[in-house]
Amino acid sequence: MENDITVYTTNTCPYCIHAKHFLNEQGLEYKEVNVQEDSAAAQRLVEETGQMGVPQIKVNGNWILGFDPQAIMTFVHQDVL
Repeated sequence: MENDITVYTTNTCPYCIHAKHFLNEQGLEYKEVNVQEDSAAAQRLVEETGQMGVPQIKVNGNWILGFDPQAIMTFVHQDVL
């Protein structure tokens, strides 16, 4: 089973860089959505989560606010690593 991971970022967020680096280190593929460059995506994100901060990471349908490696790995399908 594949993982469905989306990382919502901005251009200036250091924790977004840490989150992407962590996912790369784990060999996890992800989609990046830059909400600073895509205002429609930013609006959808706020509507869905009620949060404006980044990074926000959706892992297999579960939202994580901020860079939290333990939470990310909790929701990752381990059989694909």
